[in-house]
Amino acid sequence: MQPAVKISLETTLACSFHDAAEALRRPALFLHIAAPLVSFRPTRGTSVPEFWVEGTYWFAMRAFGLLPIGEQAVVIEIPASDDPEVLRLRDRGHSRMLPVWDHRITLRRRDGELRYRDDIELDAGWLTPLVGLSVRIFFQHRQRRWRRLAASGFEALASSQRADD
Repeated sequence: MQPAVKISLETTLACSFHDAAEALRRPALFLHIAAPLVSFRPTRGTSVPEFWVEGTYWFAMRAFGLLPIGEQAVVIEIPASDDPEVLRLRDRGHSRMLPVWDHRITLRRRDGELRYRDDIELDAGWLTPLVGLSVRIFFQHRQRRWRRLAASGFEALASSQRADD
């Protein structure tokens, strides 16, 4: 099945590759940058690790923490890279509403800048135009949250980590 919508967004992060890569490997980042637009709660016995490992993780999603918007499988793949200054993470998730969801994240140093890129392919059947627009807005939000978090030295993640200890 060919995806009906492709979205690509890229931004510059004001931090080191090491710090951004460390954050990207943490599910806590995924939860932080989605908030407050979408909250995710593990379901189906999903245990969220400190660092992503390849596998399937099930989450119930809520818009603004209130409105249930379904359950999503987050299917993590971590493709190998020959370049130590490139990190890729892929989510080939799916749900009843989104049978096609392919989110590829690339973190790389290019032209002296740290670049973060989201490439999303999705198909939601007849809802694709509305879902595609919503996803574009959501990922613009995520990248804003990424930029703020990176500029703060990932302080919000560090403080949530301390709160969990």
